[in-house]
Amino acid sequence: MFESTQQCFSAALLDPERPVPEALTSHTARVPQKRFAVYRNNVVTGLVDALAGRFPATQRIVGEEFFRAMARLYVTAEPPRSPLLMQYGETFADFIARFEPAAEVEYLADVARIEAARMRVYHAADAAPLDAKRLQNIDNSALGELRFARHPSAEIVRSAHPVVTIWAMNAGELPLGAIEDWRGEDALIVRPSLEVHVHALPPGGAAFLFSLFSGAPLAAAATAGQAENEEFDLTVNLAGVISSGAVCEEIQS
Repeated sequence: MFESTQQCFSAALLDPERPVPEALTSHTARVPQKRFAVYRNNVVTGLVDALAGRFPATQRIVGEEFFRAMARLYVTAEPPRSPLLMQYGETFADFIARFEPAAEVEYLADVARIEAARMRVYHAADAAPLDAKRLQNIDNSALGELRFARHPSAEIVRSAHPVVTIWAMNAGELPLGAIEDWRGEDALIVRPSLEVHVHALPPGGAAFLFSLFSGAPLAAAATAGQAENEEFDLTVNLAGVISSGAVCEEIQS
C-alpha cells in the first residue's frame, strides 16, 4: 500500500495532468490541490535549476527562456534516478540531440556533453599525473612498447563542430567572436589536481588517446592516431598527454 502511494506521488509530481494522490490530505482540505501544485512546481523548478547549474554554457547559447522550457520537458521525461542531485542530467545531451526545436543549433548537444563530463571529472578519483621526468631514463628503443594508465578523471568528447571553442566562448574562457575555421574539435576533459581543464586535442589525438586508454602500447596508439588523421604528430600528442595530466604514474613496458 505504502509503495503504491509513493509511486502515485512521484508520478503526479512530474505530470500536471495527474490528480492529487488519493492518500494525501491536509489540515485545510481533504484534497490539497493548491498545496500539491505548489510542491510540484517547487520540485520541477529545483530540478531545472540543477540543470542550469550544470549546463551554464548550454543555457547561455540558447537563452534562459528556451533552456528552461527544454529542461522542464526533460525533467518530465527523465526524472532523477539517484538521490545525488549533482549526477542529474547525465542523459541531457542525448535529449537535446533529439529535441527538434534545438535542431538548428547542431553543436548544442556536444557542448552539453562537455559540461556533463566536467561534472563527472570534477568528482572523479584523485591520482598523481605522470611526471615527464620519468621518461628521460627510458631507452628510445623501448618507448614504443610503453603502456600508460589513464588518469581516473580523463574523458574525451568528440564533435564534428568546433565545440571546445564554442564552449570556451560561452563559459567565459574566451571572448565571444566569429569562428573562422569551422572544423570539428575533440575535447580532453581532465582534472590532474584541483581544477578541471578542457583541452582541444590535436589532429588524431582522440584516436591516439582512446588507444592508449585501452591499454595499447605507445607505438600502436601512434598508428591509430596516424590512421585517423595524416597530420598526426606523435611528439605533439605525447607532449600534450603528459602536460595535461591525462595519464598516471603507472608505466608498463
